[in-house]
Amino acid sequence: MESIPLLNQGGIIFVFLYLFSLIGVGLLGHYSKKEDSLGDFYLAGRGMGGMVLFLTLYATQYSGNTMIGFSGRAYRQGFTALVTVTFMCAIIGLYSIYAPKLHELSKKYNFITVGDFIYHRFQSIHLTIAITVISIIALGNYILTNLKAIGFIVEGATGGQISFVNAIIILSLIMVVYETLGGMRSVAWTDMIQGVLLLFGVIVIFFIIYNQYGGFYAISSQLKLSNANFWQPPSWDEKRLWLSTILVVAIGVSVYPHAIQRIYSAKNSLTLRRSLQVMVLMPFVTTFFMVLVGIVGASQIQGLDRSASEQISILLLVDLAEKIPNISWLIVMFLAATIAAIMSTVDSALLAISSSVTQDIYHKINPEHSQKKLLLFGKFISWMIMLVAVLMAINLPQTIWQLFQIKLELLCQIAPAIFLGIHMKSVTSKSILMGIYIGTFVALGIMIGNWLGFNVPIKPLGMHAGLWGLLFNCLAIFIYNKK
Repeated sequence: MESIPLLNQGGIIFVFLYLFSLIGVGLLGHYSKKEDSLGDFYLAGRGMGGMVLFLTLYATQYSGNTMIGFSGRAYRQGFTALVTVTFMCAIIGLYSIYAPKLHELSKKYNFITVGDFIYHRFQSIHLTIAITVISIIALGNYILTNLKAIGFIVEGATGGQISFVNAIIILSLIMVVYETLGGMRSVAWTDMIQGVLLLFGVIVIFFIIYNQYGGFYAISSQLKLSNANFWQPPSWDEKRLWLSTILVVAIGVSVYPHAIQRIYSAKNSLTLRRSLQVMVLMPFVTTFFMVLVGIVGASQIQGLDRSASEQISILLLVDLAEKIPNISWLIVMFLAATIAAIMSTVDSALLAISSSVTQDIYHKINPEHSQKKLLLFGKFISWMIMLVAVLMAINLPQTIWQLFQIKLELLCQIAPAIFLGIHMKSVTSKSILMGIYIGTFVALGIMIGNWLGFNVPIKPLGMHAGLWGLLFNCLAIFIYNKK
C-alpha cells in the first residue's frame, strides 16, 4: 500500500526548485574562478571569508543525522542523549588545537589535501598512501550512508511518488554537477544556502514544537507520568560509554579530510579563528534543540521502536499539522533542511575524495601533467565516484552496510599523524606508520570479530573499538619512536 505523502504537490515543487537552483550556484562558481589550478578549484583560491567559512563549516559539520538521528536518540535514551551536545562541542575544541597552525603551514607550502601535509611533514610515500586510503574509505562511507538516507527520506516524504532509486539518482546528479562546475566555490556557496536553511529550520521547528506542546513544565510533568526513568542520571557503565562516545566522535570527526580542506581555504588565520569561535555556539542552537525535540516527542508519543523513533520529529510535525491550520509549511521546511544537511555533507566528501585521488595518487604517478590536465582528471574522478556510490547505495543488501560503519574507528587512527605531526618534531614516519597499522588492525579485529559471532564484545569494557585501536596506536608510536 502506498504511504501518505508528507509533501503535497506544491511542497514537492518548492523543494525541487530549490534543489535545481543549486546548479545555478555551481555555474556562478564556475565563472568566478581565477585560474585552472587545483588550488583554485579545490580550495576556492584560498580566499574564503569569515561568513562563507563559518557557514560551510557549519553545514558540513551537521549532517542529516542532526535532524533525524539526534532526536531519535533523545527519544530512546532520555538524559544520556545529551552526550551529542558534548561531543559536538569537543570537535570544535580539537579543531582549535591544530587548525590555526595547520592553516599557516598550508599557506606556506600550498597544501591541498591531508596527504600534502603528511608527505611534507614525514617525507614518506607509504605513510601518505596509507592515510589517503583510510580517508577515502571513511569518506566513501559518508557518501554511501547519506545517499541511502536521502533516498528513504524523499521516498517517504512524497508517498512513493518519487522512488528511493530515483531520489538518489536525481539528487546525486545535482550534487556532482554543481561540484564539478565550480569546485570548492560552488560547494561553499551552496553550503551557505544549506547552512542558513538548516539553522533557520532547526530554530523555527524547535520553538514551534516546544511552545505548542506546553513548554518545559508541561513536557517534564508528562514524562514523569509516562516514563519515570527518563531523567535518570547515567550509571557508571553508561558514563564510561558516554566518555567513549565523546572521544571517538570528537577525534574522528575533527580530522575529516573535507573539514581540513576548509581550514586550508580560509583567507587568513584570523578568519579561521573567528569562524571556529562562532562554531562553538552551534551545538547549543542545533544539536541541543533537536535533542529537546526528541524529548518533547517522548512526552507525547510512547511505545515507538528504534526504527519508528528515528521519525519522531516528522511525527510531531504531522501531529501539529493536523491540529493547527496552515502549518503544513513546517513539514516542507523540515524536509528541506534535512535534505540540505545531507547534501552539504555529501558534496564536501565528494570534493575531498576527488582531491585526494588526484593530488595524492594520480599527481604522484604523473608529476609532469599540467594543472589543467590534473583538474580535468579530478572532475572525471568526481563523476566516477558518484556513479559507484549511487550503484552501491541502490544495490547493496542491508547486511553489507555493516562493513561501512567503520569511518570514525578508522579516522581515529590517522589523528596522531596530524596532531603529533604538527606539535612534535621528534615523532618519526616509521612510528606513525606502525601505529596506524596496529591501531587499524585492533579496531577492525574487534568489530569484525563481533560481526562474525565470535565472543568479542563490540565495545570491550565500554570503550569503542576505535579507541582501543587508538590506544594501541599511540603505544606503538611511543615504542617505535624510541628505536
